Amino acid sequence: MIVNDVLRAGLALVAVVIVFALAGAWKRQRPGLPTPLQTAIGFVTNFFDTLGIGSFAPTTSLFKLWRLVPDERIPGTLNVGHTLPTIVEAAIYITIISVVPLTLVSLIAAAVAGGWLGAGVVARLPRRYVQIGMGFALLAAAALFVMSNLKGSYFGLSGDALGLTGGRLAIGIAVSFCLGALMTIGIGLYAPCMIMVSLLGMNPKAAFPIMMASCAFLMPVASLRFIRYGAFSMRAALGLTLGGIPGVLIAAYIVKSLPLAAVRWLVVAVVLYAAVAMLRSAMQRAQNSKADDRLAVVP
Repeated sequence: MIVNDVLRAGLALVAVVIVFALAGAWKRQRPGLPTPLQTAIGFVTNFFDTLGIGSFAPTTSLFKLWRLVPDERIPGTLNVGHTLPTIVEAAIYITIISVVPLTLVSLIAAAVAGGWLGAGVVARLPRRYVQIGMGFALLAAAALFVMSNLKGSYFGLSGDALGLTGGRLAIGIAVSFCLGALMTIGIGLYAPCMIMVSLLGMNPKAAFPIMMASCAFLMPVASLRFIRYGAFSMRAALGLTLGGIPGVLIAAYIVKSLPLAAVRWLVVAVVLYAAVAMLRSAMQRAQNSKADDRLAVVP
């Protein structure tokens, strides 16, 4: 299809742009090579991302667990580090699963617009606000994982359509815009996109090219803004990229599918831990700030 060829060409173009942007940031920062742990996190999270688990919430949880990245730099690191692996995913799934071109392009464009808007805001937020936002984002992600595992009424409404028209298309565009904006603070797009697609009466399989292509185009837009403001960890982002691309290829072409219910329950536990830790850090920071203010007014 012509649209798919155009999308793949667009993916190749944004990949080149991101590579050049990363090369420029590398020259400025000289951060050194990523650690084996950072690279392993990239491999594991992108491996399961390709199979439909999502990578943002698990990566955030692991970064928080091992204190690999300052909290305020986690959103930027997620977007920058997972961009190239996600572009590879999108190129694969656009070829495998066909979605009506108008639906696919409209939802991608809406998510990109949301991502551009969200990244400009998040990149300049103080650390405490990022911690609060990501804490609640992780709680939302845990709830979405639970919904995915329980496969309740959300998925019972799904149909066989591979495209949207009229009011349903308008709803899909509006929701995709919001999901693109929320993705910049760490709410992964996969689980909510799967639920949205099912609620709108589409075949759940259609979510794969929609969510992966949306991420592949919006993440570079968001990443360029995070790179511009220096609001990311270069070393950790490189680890996600270098480990992530092999993880994607192995999952897509060798493993292809796994029973993922047990993995999702494990992810729920880890994500809940990270959410509590993130919100606790924000509360402690607020208490310390109040204490500093009280000391400042003591004569």
